[in-house]
Amino acid sequence: MSELETLEQDLIDSIAAAGSETALEAVRVLALGKKGSVSGQLKKLGKMSPEERQTAGPALNNLKVRIAEAIEARRDTLAEAALEERLRSETVDVTLPARPEQAGTIHPVTQVMEEVIAIFADMGFSVAEGPHIETDWYNFGALNIPPEHPARQDHDTFYLKEKPDGSRMVLRTHTSPVQIRTMEGQEPPIRIIAPGRTFRADSDMTHTPMFHQVEALVIDETTHMGHLKGTLEAFCKAFFEVDDIKMRFRPSHFPFTEPSMEVDIGCSWENGELKIGQGDDWLEILGSGMVHPNVIAAGGYDPERYQGYAFGMGIDRIAMLKYGIPDLRAFFEADLRWLRHYGFSAVSMPTLAEGLS
Repeated sequence: MSELETLEQDLIDSIAAAGSETALEAVRVLALGKKGSVSGQLKKLGKMSPEERQTAGPALNNLKVRIAEAIEARRDTLAEAALEERLRSETVDVTLPARPEQAGTIHPVTQVMEEVIAIFADMGFSVAEGPHIETDWYNFGALNIPPEHPARQDHDTFYLKEKPDGSRMVLRTHTSPVQIRTMEGQEPPIRIIAPGRTFRADSDMTHTPMFHQVEALVIDETTHMGHLKGTLEAFCKAFFEVDDIKMRFRPSHFPFTEPSMEVDIGCSWENGELKIGQGDDWLEILGSGMVHPNVIAAGGYDPERYQGYAFGMGIDRIAMLKYGIPDLRAFFEADLRWLRHYGFSAVSMPTLAEGLS
């Protein structure tokens, strides 16, 4: 074996034995530095004859290139191994809080929305969704709301900038447009709930410009008011987790239902605490009724053949009732103290079998 072959083998062995990037850098300096072994061999070229340089020059340059490539390959291997070790040693379960004492909580609105979905899913309802920004037709016209209705006024509704044709999009004031979109997209029977954000120009202890609603729609050929009352009674018992509940259905008026009813539930105050289910007092919780024939026709169905019921309630409101939250505005203030007090465990999912809350 020639001197260069022996030198190359020794350097390759040293490179392979380097266990860290620091050790590898030391090998590089010993081989290719100004005083390195390969650099030393290159310096000898000046003392050689022209004939010797023609042979030794290319051989030394090729040796230098092979050693540099071997060092770079080893550096990549060490870097990859270092990264793997770092990833292994610094693994963090991002699904858990960094500090148990600072664990996040589920917002009451999210919790109650999941509770509502769990209850109605058990009764055979599916969840439907729609856009937050709606046309006048879906938000008002298709729901039998006339042009002169107060709900269409600027003081009650958020309108977007007027289009060239004079029309204006609107931030939906209820989730009822989802009912029309659902009817347009499928044939009866329909059994849906539509939870989501809604927007109205109002703000006080019990109203906010953005709030949450859930509405239900059932359309078929045989549904009647008895089914509506039975559904609402079953929902209230499950949601408020009581064995019996007193309910009152009061005549009312909504453009999209006929007949229309406000629904109250019995309650009482005991030692300053609200008890829901029984008692001599009443709490209004939702509006309901049989779907107006004009709405059924706007959805593309024959009102002579199909009928159904609908109802809607504020998710924020029923959350306040169930969990004793006094001010609706606190829901949206992002106060961590409030969230820790009223929030729910992030790993707890509401189910009817294990208990909603």
